[in-house]
Amino acid sequence: MVAPDHLCPWGVKAIDLLRRNGFEVEDHHLESMDANKAYKEENGYDETPQVFIEGERLGGYDQLREHLGLGPDPKEGETYQPVIAVFAVTFLMALTACIAMEGGLSILRVLELFIAFSMCVLGILKLQDLQSFATGFVQYDLVARRYVPYSYVYPFVEAGAGILMIAGLFTWLAAPAALIVSTIGAVSVFKAVYLEKRDLNCACVGGGSSVPLGFISLTENVMMIAMAIWMIVKAVAGIDI
Repeated sequence: MVAPDHLCPWGVKAIDLLRRNGFEVEDHHLESMDANKAYKEENGYDETPQVFIEGERLGGYDQLREHLGLGPDPKEGETYQPVIAVFAVTFLMALTACIAMEGGLSILRVLELFIAFSMCVLGILKLQDLQSFATGFVQYDLVARRYVPYSYVYPFVEAGAGILMIAGLFTWLAAPAALIVSTIGAVSVFKAVYLEKRDLNCACVGGGSSVPLGFISLTENVMMIAMAIWMIVKAVAGIDI
């Protein structure tokens, strides 16, 4: 279907698969919703696109993948990919930022920046849709379940603390705030997953995510706890890295 207000993604992907597998493609467009509906009703099809090879009907995009031996297209489901992407990128950011600022690598500084950058990015992901985040968060956070407005404050604390920790500013405010929310978060995740054995999605990368609540979610909170404690120790002991 190729209409002024809609381009069928499965059609585009089907054409790409055919061409990459050596087929010459003759593409017939359905140029409106009405034309698409009429085509399906007339032929008794449930979906478009419909793929024909040498005049023989194969079916839709999924049937094409099966015919080519590719298996089903990956569907939405539980995955750690969003969290892995965040941590991988923020770690590389920490490495390059440390080199730029320090002229070399300092393991402690890289770890500081890694956790601070991760807090900022995870905070952004939550802030982009606060309502959706809150809906997921209240299902397991011990404080949010009793006082829903807390779920709207958490992302601001996480992102704000990360921002301040990058430069070591207002440690007296950022570190305790991060320590409090992350400790509550860690206890909440541990209780929901390991004590109550609940099967939930984590709101750590924003609401509506397919990241399962579990070890990764607990790791996020433990990282924040460690960072908060380290920043407090640095401030009290006057450590300069």
